Amino acid sequence: MAANENVLERSVGALMGVTYRKMTNVLQARLKDYEITTEQWSVLFQVDQTDGLIQKEIAELAGKDKATTTRILDHLEEKGLISRKMSESDRRSFQVSSTDKGALLLKETLPIEKQVNQEIKQCMTDDEHELLMELLLRINHHVNKLT
Repeated sequence: MAANENVLERSVGALMGVTYRKMTNVLQARLKDYEITTEQWSVLFQVDQTDGLIQKEIAELAGKDKATTTRILDHLEEKGLISRKMSESDRRSFQVSSTDKGALLLKETLPIEKQVNQEIKQCMTDDEHELLMELLLRINHHVNKLT
């Protein structure tokens, strides 16, 4: 290793983290006019895709802890983008659904998210992108087994 090489560039986790934050910053800048953070947007997307999820399931899908998920859901509910109702099968849980306002916001912003992904993919071939996705899924699956 060269003396001036950044050790963090050799760390998968560090490089993935830095890259994730940079990609998030690009999307956040594009979502600014919609007054929603990328964190809120991703949770709203999960809720909209599978209506009636309970908060625990949303946390698992989003890869976030329960407290963070609850905070995000509170913000989304305050904005009128989701609604929560007590689960019929478990009175300790709430089922979460997107509202018409939430669904409309996603309809307007999903093309923005797709455009950002397209712009990011411009630096690689389709085969490289497919390989990257395969490797990321493999790492994700492996890390799940470690936790």
